[in-house]
Amino acid sequence: MEAEKWGRRIRAFRKLKGYTQESFARQLGVSVSILGEIERGNRMPALDFLERIVRLLNITIEDLTPPEENE
Repeated sequence: MEAEKWGRRIRAFRKLKGYTQESFARQLGVSVSILGEIERGNRMPALDFLERIVRLLNITIEDLTPPEENE
């Protein structure tokens, strides 16, 4: 469930910034299949990978972090 929330947010920010899945994966140095697994919530991204994502998207980790359910 947690991986799914991260994946949805990564996908949303990627699209907002105008990246295709292919171009974003290339910029991150991963395969499209790995990025797809993360965006679908099948794989939890590691912290170093999240740091690469936020740098590439020019956002903060706080922007990317899913909001808490009870807030």
